[in-house]
This record gives sequence, structure tokens and C-alpha cells, in this order.
Amino acid sequence: MADVIIKPIRRLLVANRGEIARRIFRTAQRMGIATVAVYADGDAGSPHVREADTAIALNGRSPAETYLDVGKLLEACRRTGADAVHPGYGFLSENAGFAQAVIDQGIAWVGPTPATIRGIGDKLAAKRLMQTLNVPTLQAHALAPGEDAAPAALRIGYPVLVKAAAGGGGRGMRVVDSPADLEPAIASARREASAAFGDGTLFLERWVARSRHVEIQILGDSHGQLVHLFERECSIQRRHQKIIEEAPSPALDAALREQMGQAALTAARAIGYQSAGTVEFLLSGREFWFLEVNTRLQVEHPVTEAITGLDLVREQLRIAEGEPLGYTQSDLRIDGHAIEARLCAENPAQGFLPTPGTIDVWAPATGEGVRFDSGVESGSEVSIDFDTMIAKVIVKAPTRREAASRLARVLETTRLQGITHNRDFLVSVLRSPEFLRGDTHTDFIERVAPARERSFSDEDLALAATAAALQARALRRTSAKVLASVTAGFRNSVMPPERVDYLVGDRKLKLEYRAQRDGSLVVSVDGCARRARVLRSSGADIDLEVDGRRSALAITSVGARRLVHGEFGDVELIELPRFAVAGPAQAGGALKAPMPGRVLAISVAPGESVVRGQLLMVLEAMKMEHRITAPADGIVQAIRVAEGEQVANGALLAVLDDQPATR
Repeated sequence: MADVIIKPIRRLLVANRGEIARRIFRTAQRMGIATVAVYADGDAGSPHVREADTAIALNGRSPAETYLDVGKLLEACRRTGADAVHPGYGFLSENAGFAQAVIDQGIAWVGPTPATIRGIGDKLAAKRLMQTLNVPTLQAHALAPGEDAAPAALRIGYPVLVKAAAGGGGRGMRVVDSPADLEPAIASARREASAAFGDGTLFLERWVARSRHVEIQILGDSHGQLVHLFERECSIQRRHQKIIEEAPSPALDAALREQMGQAALTAARAIGYQSAGTVEFLLSGREFWFLEVNTRLQVEHPVTEAITGLDLVREQLRIAEGEPLGYTQSDLRIDGHAIEARLCAENPAQGFLPTPGTIDVWAPATGEGVRFDSGVESGSEVSIDFDTMIAKVIVKAPTRREAASRLARVLETTRLQGITHNRDFLVSVLRSPEFLRGDTHTDFIERVAPARERSFSDEDLALAATAAALQARALRRTSAKVLASVTAGFRNSVMPPERVDYLVGDRKLKLEYRAQRDGSLVVSVDGCARRARVLRSSGADIDLEVDGRRSALAITSVGARRLVHGEFGDVELIELPRFAVAGPAQAGGALKAPMPGRVLAISVAPGESVVRGQLLMVLEAMKMEHRITAPADGIVQAIRVAEGEQVANGALLAVLDDQPATR
């Protein structure tokens, strides 16, 4: 290729935020490329802003005002002299108009051509193309505005999937089991798709209930060279969004891997694909069907990097500069097994509702073959305006079983406190017999029902409370202004034991301790006495010996909250005041917001009778819609919010009388 022209990138703007911006910056900086960050108001203090060589404020808070505003992003390029733009994933990463606008400014676009994005980004157009290439597809029907969808749904057969034609990430998708649910699902999916992608176009598709989600990573340069980097399986999903991904898939042998890889390359060649992309399939047994092509870097790309040794962002940048791949399909090998888990701010015990808030403590575990891609640090705010993901945790090991066990342990030993999250649920999945034997279908969560939260033994809670109390005692001694040389706990008379009460969830722990002459302490928790000794106490860290067993713990205090981390994981204790504090009684029948959000729709009125499970209103939070339903039969006494109103977590939404109406 003697006529290859290379145009080196000197300054790269990443039109994104959080962990993906940081991840792209790392590679760019290793390649000697200067970096530019952009940020919304709420992201001003984020790590990705500090780690870039320069950063530009987008002067807005919501996605529409910031990361989706093409004019502001192009102005940031102009102000900084950026000669390339990487879109990351989400936001405008699959927006052909943005790609074309970047190119029209003489700036390199790190991704496929606008024509490719436009042609294959529409899922319906992509399906039609695959059919001409004899790549298997699922039966589908495009929905025209105002069309009665019932006949098409009956023709396809229930259950049917309502799906957005633009975008992905599980948004604008609804599984419909019966005709009665079809129209509400279409209305909800159309609203969500319009908000997320600016395009409410929908289609119906056959729903394969028991299947695997398998995708093929592809790479193509501008010289016609194209390879696939094997597969990833992404079947562990909630709300049609992936939470655990792995490479390679436990379901594929060499023959099926070759067959699916060639199908992906057939699709890629037909559209002249350049840069990194993903061809997604559903797999059932040995039969597979084309789903879509994602014309961007995937969230789960690190597992492919782990098993191939390639840096996909580096490959994207090289391709954007005009370099040839420099290797062929026969040069690529699978080395070991990699699994990724997505740590998210959500509550698995409450249907995975998002839980925005402040991360008080973030301390990732370390170890061989462990990688964290995160956009947070201690003190970071997980905003209602953006995605719930806190970090991606990736582990590589020689075998799949070792990778699963190692990832579970890395998650267990990572300290993440101050916010409700899905860490313990992920550990339950990874340690389940079904996951370990590779029984990973898209119905995994519903079928296997892994524990959604961790339960703590009495011994765990007693140790956490003991550590919190004795660390506070040690800190008081080190900060003492008088009698600092007197032995802790010294008394010249018999005195009652020291006492402190803690609340863990709904449980109250009563702790008492008394110092002994040998320096140990007798600690009683809920009447059970133990002999304890502080071996070391330094700042947040404390080493304890309790009844001959040594434990190392870390404790952070935030107001009355004691955030304890130990071998048992993370426990939050609330230190109760010595005297009761009067407060208002809870209103009976009060229905409160389970998370901050915006009221999209209200479906009932005061005085109306409702039945358990009936839709009352819809909240929008973190780019997803959430249904608020009646917890029991009753009568709506009052609605306390209005459509379009922004509400805080715990805000009163409605008041229900739980007595059913007289008929």
C-alpha cells in the first residue's frame, strides 16, 4: 500500500462523559494525542474533566442541553483546535448528522462513515439488507404513525417485541404478552425512544423468549481490510439492558463461531464498514438471527480487548488516521476468558429502580488480571440526568470458571458506599450454579432468580458495630485535649459500661463495652458478649481481634452514618442519638417517589377507585420510564404532583385510601 496517506491526529475531542471519556483519553494520551473534554454543569468536578488536557463547559445540565447539542460540540472543537472527534457510545455516537457535521468542518470522525451509520443504523433498513444477503432475520413489521398495530402483532404472534428503530441500550423496547397491553406499550416505547434518540419510529418483532444475545466485534479500515474479533455473550440482562458480558461465549464451538463470524463479515462487507462495530445476533441452540449493527464502540468492548490483546480505541484512532489494519483474520487468537460486570446505581430488590445520589466511598479492589473502567471517585454524584452505571469491572483468567470466581471476589472486596447499587446482586449471579455451567439465556434473572441483596449474619453485624464503636473510641482518645496520657477506659470507680445504639436497615443493635485491665474490652452486642482487642487503629482503618479472630476493617463517618467495610462486604450503620428525637408521623396511604424523576403522565384522578397493580403515573429518570402502580386496591384521595413536575426521591406523589370503594 505505497499510496497510503496518513493524517496524524494531534488533538482529540471526546463528545462524551464519565468512564468512556476517561477510557478514550488513556489510549489517546499513550499515543501522544492531546485530549479535550466537554462537560455539563453537573460534571464540572468529574474525573474525566480533570484528566483531559483541556476542557470546555457546555453550559447546561440535561443531555439535550449538553452532550446532544451538535452546535455546542462543534464550537468546542473550534475553540480548542481539535482535529478529531471520538463520540464514545450513547448520545450522538450513532448520529449520522453529527458525524457529517464534524467531517464538514474538516475534522476527522473516529467511527464509520455517515453513509454507513445512516444506512445500517435504521434497524428496519438493516433487516431488509440482511435478507438480501441471506443472513437470517426475525419476522418484523414497521409501524406507521397512527397505524393499528393489532393485526401485525397477531400475524407475528404473541409475545411480540415493540422496538425503537433508532438507537439501542434497551430504550424504547417493550415485550407485550397480550393484545390488551399492546397500545400502552407502543405509546410508552414511542415516548422513551423520542426522548432518548429524537426518533419515535417503532417496529414489531418476533420475541424469542429463551435465547442468548451473542455479538460479533468487527474492525475495518479504509483500504478494504476487514476482520472479526470473535464473539461476546451479553445474555444477562434486566430491562433489556446488559449487566454481565463475557468473551468468548460458553455456547459457541469453533464451527458455530466461524459461521456467525462469517455472517457478521458478510454484513460488514456489504456496507463497506470502517472502524469498530458490532453485529448483534440472537442465538437459540445452533440457530441464530440478525438483530442489528451498532456503529460504535460497545460498552462491553474490554472483554474483547482482554482475550485478543488489542486496544480497540487505538485501532479506531489508527483507522481514522488512514492506517491499514496490518493483520488478517488468521493472525487473531482467543487467549483465556474475560467477564465484565456493570456496577450500577440501582436497587435490584425494588425492580432495579435507579438510585441516584452521592458516592461517599469508592475504593476499587486490586489484583492480577483486574481492570476498572469508571467515571467516579469518592464524593462523585450519580445524576438523575444520565445513565446509572458507576463502573465496569473486568477480569481475565485462564478459564471461565476462574474468571467468574475472581470477578465475584473483586466485586466483594471493592468498597462502594453511600449509594444503593447492584454489586451484591452481580456477585449472586456470578456464583450461581447456572451461570458457572454456562446456562446463560436472556431469561436468566427471571428464571434463576439470584438473590437481589446480601443478607448479613448476626456475627457480621456484631463485628461491624464493634469496629465502628471502637474506632470512634480510638479517635476520641487521639484527639483528646486533656488527660491524653491516661489509659483509655481508666476509671477510679465502678462505672456503667459505655453504650451506643445503631440502626441497620430496620434492625436496632444495642452495643455496650467495658475496658479491662489487660487492655482488652468486653463488648456486648444485643446481649452477646465477646472479648475484643484493638490491634491497630489509623484514620479510617482498624484491625480487631474478637474472640481470637483477627479482622481488618475500614470505617468512614458521614454525619450519623458509619460506613463499614470488611470481609463481609459493606454495611451502613446509623448511630442513634442518646435521646429520642420527635418527628412527624408518616401519613397512611402515602405513595412516595422511589427515585428522583420527572412526572411524564398521570393516569388517575382523585376519587377514582383503583386495583392493585393499576398504573397511576409514569416517572422518567436516567433516560428510562418507570411505572408507578397501586400497591393495593383502594381510592385515590389526592394527587400531589403535576405532569412535567420534577420530584425528589421520597416526594409524596399520591395518597390512597386502602379501603376499596363501595360498589
